Amino acid sequence: MKTFFQATKLLICKGSKLNQKSIFYFLFSILFTFSAFAQVKDTTKVNQLDEVLVSAIRVTAKTPVSFSNLDKKEIAPRNLGQDIPALMNYMPSVVTTSYAGNGIGYSGIRVRGSDATRVNVTLNGIPYNDAESHGTFWVNMPDFASSVQSLQLQRGVGTSTNGSGAFGASLNLLTDAYSKKSSGEISNSFGSFNTHKHTVKFSTGLMNDHFEIAGRLSTLKSDGYVDRASSDLKSYFLQGTYVGKTTLIKALVFGGYERTYQSWNGVDAATMATNRTYNSVGEKFDNAGNFEGFYNGQVDNYNQDHAQLHWNEKISDHWNTNLAFHYTKGKGYYEEYVDDWKYVNIYGAEDSQYSFLGLNPIVVDGQTITSTDYTRRKWLDNDFYGTTFSANYKDEKLNVIFGGGANRYEGAHFTELLWLQYPSTAQMGDIRDYNMATKNDVNIFAKVNYQLCSNVNFFGDLQLRNVHYKADSQDTGLVNDNFNFFNPKAGLTYTVDNSNAIYLSYARANLEPNRDDYKNGSPKPEKLNDFELGWRFVAPKTQINLNGFYMRYKDQLVLTGELDNVGNPIRTNVGKSYRLGLEVDAKFQLDKKWAIAPNFTLSDNKNVDFVLDSGSDLINLGNTNIAFSPKLIAANSLFFSPIDNLQLNLLSKFVGSQYMNNINDGQGKLNDYLVNDFNVTYTIFPKQIFQSITISALANNFANRKYISDGADYGGGYVYYFPQAGANYLVGLSLKF
Repeated sequence: MKTFFQATKLLICKGSKLNQKSIFYFLFSILFTFSAFAQVKDTTKVNQLDEVLVSAIRVTAKTPVSFSNLDKKEIAPRNLGQDIPALMNYMPSVVTTSYAGNGIGYSGIRVRGSDATRVNVTLNGIPYNDAESHGTFWVNMPDFASSVQSLQLQRGVGTSTNGSGAFGASLNLLTDAYSKKSSGEISNSFGSFNTHKHTVKFSTGLMNDHFEIAGRLSTLKSDGYVDRASSDLKSYFLQGTYVGKTTLIKALVFGGYERTYQSWNGVDAATMATNRTYNSVGEKFDNAGNFEGFYNGQVDNYNQDHAQLHWNEKISDHWNTNLAFHYTKGKGYYEEYVDDWKYVNIYGAEDSQYSFLGLNPIVVDGQTITSTDYTRRKWLDNDFYGTTFSANYKDEKLNVIFGGGANRYEGAHFTELLWLQYPSTAQMGDIRDYNMATKNDVNIFAKVNYQLCSNVNFFGDLQLRNVHYKADSQDTGLVNDNFNFFNPKAGLTYTVDNSNAIYLSYARANLEPNRDDYKNGSPKPEKLNDFELGWRFVAPKTQINLNGFYMRYKDQLVLTGELDNVGNPIRTNVGKSYRLGLEVDAKFQLDKKWAIAPNFTLSDNKNVDFVLDSGSDLINLGNTNIAFSPKLIAANSLFFSPIDNLQLNLLSKFVGSQYMNNINDGQGKLNDYLVNDFNVTYTIFPKQIFQSITISALANNFANRKYISDGADYGGGYVYYFPQAGANYLVGLSLKF
């Protein structure tokens, strides 16, 4: 074995040529013969125990992956009530949006043009994406940022992780680390649109040097910028930690309750000209088409509770293991009033038909009634549970991780009829279209970082993933699909000197369709080959990261521009497509008081030989721009600290124009926008009672730019927009003791 690695060093470090067979043998041998190095002395530093919980899926500067970190200290100044996507808005290649228009409630994120269903999200290594929709619903975990120790965003395929495949990015969050000392915190914030957040946190500190209990309670309310886009949100977080000499055990329970008034329709182009905050959801009309008002119960109402148990054991100076079990319970509904006149005369749809509800028409006063006004609740009652595990061997030159996970999802979908204008044979409380969906997701992976010589580091990553999804409903039809995915990744990092490093990597990813894709046709799984080439420069006052990417897709499920009746994006397979771009982010410490952190992404995102089905003919439009993929995304943070404990931060975000469809017609286009925020934080350290008192203020879009960050295009001129708030503010006071 020693001879093998000596030969490998000569091949890589001395410039010898490698043929394909040699490369394959090299990758295979590195991944599966690491045990021979178990006797090498360890001179590396041991990570803090909490960080080990995510070490299996996080990367470092030696990994040939484009990534950014955000820690608690950076999150805190702007953590005044807005969701995690809003707090990530200034990271490279990120575009965020909000249905309510002010970053509270239903919020979304795209990375490199890929929507949230392609962003793999884990909490302490546990999958968070909804197993069926692949979406991440931050509204179900309000104020979760107050319990986040750090997060890492890996752009592109990234490294192997648990849960659904990463097609645009991987986002992993680490919750609060245990505290050695007892502490408490009370935070309150208030702002525009009747927004207010109240948070209480505590930690017992390590009792008897081994045990800690910590927790958080939060409540958050906001009227939203858009009419009636209100949010009533509550959440909790509780963790118990045992710390031993070689052991860390964490038990966590956390969750949230959300009740939001629906605002996922958007505003049509004509109304935007006169009333940009108009919300059409819940409109009521009489039989003659006269407007009667809004249905007050048009809400989304959902509870979600999480339980996690983590056990980390340091077996020796070289070995540590992680084992986790998790369970998530979700239950709730969205309630809606379906207006017969509106659906027939405005939408031309059949949602109000008795046949749509599975009911027979009735006769009233000798007239046959085929449709009716009604109210219903669409329920989701789901369970998600499983385990994740990893074993890590690390010495001076070699870092190997074996890991994986096995998870199961069970989701019941059904409709509850609350009221019908013409009751027919249905009764209040009748349950319609009850159906159960199940999904099993199993993966194993092996990762290696090996220092081939003093300035060359090799990275290899192999993952096998099996997915079995089964569903049968009025929406999806019968689905019983099984997918086997092999996802290899490999790369090299060349350290030029103490300041410069160059890396090159290749990664393959596969992703299964989601439930909504089955509702809209017979989808194929997506395939992606991701090539990354980057340069990192680190000096005492300067950091620069430059990364070029080429993401080549087959059967990519691109956004069509349309939304379903609950605001979820509709997607369709395209044959070939690609994303080619350059990401640059940097930080310059100009002096003790001034710092600047710019970033930008310039990209070309194309469907290759896109074919339009006009209904009567197939038209090849050639190469077209992929929907919701701006060519330029840029951000900048300008920091100024005139005196100790006072920080001023000017934040700027530019998003270039983007099409809302794949045929690139002018009607379905969002204009570019530039938004500026201003953040002020001042901390006082009193000598008694409180450890610190922090006053924060955030002026969002202080130039009052009227901009639109998202929309929907249904074709034929039916375009809708999601306008974002003009100038608005949040102020907060945090007391730590």
